[in-house]
Amino acid sequence: MIEPRLSRRRLLGGAFAGGVALAAGGLLGGCTSRADARRLATDDRWRQFAGTTLNFISENTAPTAAIAADLAPFTELTGIRINIVTLELSALVQKVALDLASGQAQYQLIYADPYQVLAPYSKGLVDLRELADDPTLPGEVSDFADFVPVQLDAAGRFGTDGKVFALPYDCPTMIWQYRKDLFDKHHQRMADDLGFDPTPGEHTTWEQYLAIAQWFNDNTDEVRYGAGHQAKQHDSLMCDFSNVLWSYGGDFFANGFEVGRLGVVEPGPCLLTEDNAIEAAGFYQRLLSVADPASRTWDWDGLGAAFRAGRIAMCPNWHEYAADNESVLPGKVGYARMPRGPQRSANQYGGCGIGISANTLPNERGAAWLFLNWATSRDTQLRNLRSEAGGGTPTRTSVYELPEVRAAEHRPSAMPNMLTADAVRQAWLPENAGLRPKIPMWNECDTAIYTQLSRMLVGDASPAEAMRETTDRINRITARGWVAAG
Repeated sequence: MIEPRLSRRRLLGGAFAGGVALAAGGLLGGCTSRADARRLATDDRWRQFAGTTLNFISENTAPTAAIAADLAPFTELTGIRINIVTLELSALVQKVALDLASGQAQYQLIYADPYQVLAPYSKGLVDLRELADDPTLPGEVSDFADFVPVQLDAAGRFGTDGKVFALPYDCPTMIWQYRKDLFDKHHQRMADDLGFDPTPGEHTTWEQYLAIAQWFNDNTDEVRYGAGHQAKQHDSLMCDFSNVLWSYGGDFFANGFEVGRLGVVEPGPCLLTEDNAIEAAGFYQRLLSVADPASRTWDWDGLGAAFRAGRIAMCPNWHEYAADNESVLPGKVGYARMPRGPQRSANQYGGCGIGISANTLPNERGAAWLFLNWATSRDTQLRNLRSEAGGGTPTRTSVYELPEVRAAEHRPSAMPNMLTADAVRQAWLPENAGLRPKIPMWNECDTAIYTQLSRMLVGDASPAEAMRETTDRINRITARGWVAAG
């Protein structure tokens, strides 16, 4: 069954609810009809749309760089040509909103960020279960079970009706990255001075992490600071803080894991004024007071560059920086899940999926499914691990079980991102996963969070004041969103 294309009126409501203003001129394309892709009479299910050209719009990520460098096998298999457009995420969101609202499909394939695309625009995406179970196309719904469960839910679903709008495509996850060579060199002295084993592990707490950072500040010249953080007034600051917030038992909304896993339109009142959230903010303020002062100017890229330059001994960052770390600091970096707070370890998941625009015509939709099926397949993910052009880590559990991939978890490794495998496997367990709220208004809420945290870090607000102001702003934003969505 092919669902009717989303009406322009419904899509515009979702776009404005998601905080993206749509220019009227962007809607004119909906008045122009277009022909569907041609479908060939052939027994080869992979060749039935040969001659079709599709457009894939993606954030400029390492996995997309690897896919772009490896399109020849797909074209040889299917006869389909893929044009890839890569953009910074905010620019991508605006283009996707305009394209979905137009009633056309300039971009048949969409990098569906769970928070800025999937949550506000899920009605503009195809339910992939229908394509997976189409006997004329490769694939079946049972194959979805091969994806890491928390990733399929967080990156692919919105709502509790079982629909799957995107297949997990990348899976950046924040973990603890540290100079193993320096931890090994100073281990005994650190243990004697600190009174605990400083080796990063499942029992290490955030308070111990802070103490280790201070020890490096005071006792070594090999790095300028013990720790660095991605505390720029930017989305990265929300990500960095959230790991601490969740570990203290705080959250943005009630039932936070489910709000992050499946998403909701109405999340209820913000919880950042609760005691555990204020306690987490107070600890984060203390942590940043001993971290490299340049942390307040760094997003994840700046932090990664500082770590590789030997400026800091440890940091929380996305696990897919491992390949870059290994190229600059071969054999010197270790990886662990995040430290524990009073309640748990929490590791921010930042993965995204690929979806198909509901504006696609029937044959275009089938052709797009072939690419989506191929791009997230086990063989393609394995090639991406080896790619010199980029590449992330797999979203399918079967890839991790391959002997060559298992071997790559240890040095020397031809797949250096796999050096993080033990840490991310722990991070993806439901009890350790950190999932930000998947709600249509998240982009505005995110801005409110990092704006107030930034005020706190420069001393313009206390932790309690920052959390109170953030709560007030988020409650106004989500209330407005409920009205718009309704």
